[in-house]
Amino acid sequence: MTMPSKITAILVAHPGKSVELRELLVGMAPHCRAEPGNLRWDVWRDSSNDHRYVLDELYRDVTAVEAHRASQHYLAYLAKVPELAERTAVIAEVVDVGVMGAVGIFAASSHRESVASAS
Repeated sequence: MTMPSKITAILVAHPGKSVELRELLVGMAPHCRAEPGNLRWDVWRDSSNDHRYVLDELYRDVTAVEAHRASQHYLAYLAKVPELAERTAVIAEVVDVGVMGAVGIFAASSHRESVASAS
């Protein structure tokens, strides 16, 4: 059974680089979202610090994360981002928190989102 993998990256723009960082991140979205194993790829800006961005990524499994990290667009991003920002990234795995189990929680969450968007 495959389990989803989540990446959360926090990027704080160097002085004078916030606009360029935002352009880089927004430009990554269509490439990352087109990856076969990608389930979600969003850019968030911290409401208390407009120079801090959060990448919220969800992948089908660890293999999809590995494919993402081997992609040309990710490698180009990785080469460019040090001149634009300080970056911290965490790759996380689902923790089973109860009766439904990790996969059941993921499926229930996806179902709730689809029902909410249909309303």
